[in-house]
Amino acid sequence: MQPEFKRIMLKLSGEGLAGKNITGTDAAVVQKLATEIKAVRDMGVQICLVIGGGNIFRGAKDGCADMDRSVADQIGMLATVMNALTMKSSLENIGCPAKVFSALSMPQICETYNFREATQSLDDDCVTIFACGTGSPYFTTDTGAVLRAVEMHCDVMMKATQVDGVYSADPRYDNNAKRYDDITYDEVLEKNLNVMDMTAIAMARDNKLPVMIFMQKGENSIINAVCGKAKCTIIK
Repeated sequence: MQPEFKRIMLKLSGEGLAGKNITGTDAAVVQKLATEIKAVRDMGVQICLVIGGGNIFRGAKDGCADMDRSVADQIGMLATVMNALTMKSSLENIGCPAKVFSALSMPQICETYNFREATQSLDDDCVTIFACGTGSPYFTTDTGAVLRAVEMHCDVMMKATQVDGVYSADPRYDNNAKRYDDITYDEVLEKNLNVMDMTAIAMARDNKLPVMIFMQKGENSIINAVCGKAKCTIIK
């Protein structure tokens, strides 16, 4: 199979790293994902990577009733750093170079985000992992992923989820949910479809960044998506 893109932004679900666990990470799942990411990189594709933190802490959703939203979101950002470092270690263990850039400064742990250094990391064929979203509360990791995808001039934003595309409702709970093979940014916004937050969709639209939604689970799911063989929905 041949890749359809030269440079991608891959957004992985934090919950997807938990596997059968309720929280935390499943080492076998992380290893599987790392192996697929390396295979895509070995095809000559430059990879930007963002991983959510939902397997550890989901910001405002997990925040206590008396917790300030900004504090809850900051905890969620730290969760994304933990997942980023976990994936970096797994990639390096199989001979795939990787570098983590954080929107928040924590130099003892990872690099602080810098446009030029991140671009150089991609040019050096490192899997370039972005953590802490935008670095500001009230923005999701979806928005952070789209922002970095635009900055890094990615060909596509690929979001791996728990379902195989965009639906009118969650098909895991609604048997009547309608699936879309293709849909426009404006339709997603007008129908208020719960696939990404609206800020991320609007930013992708304004910068003409195609968004692919595909299922994270399954054999070679990432490879198939990069090569145009996955069941997915394209937003453009």
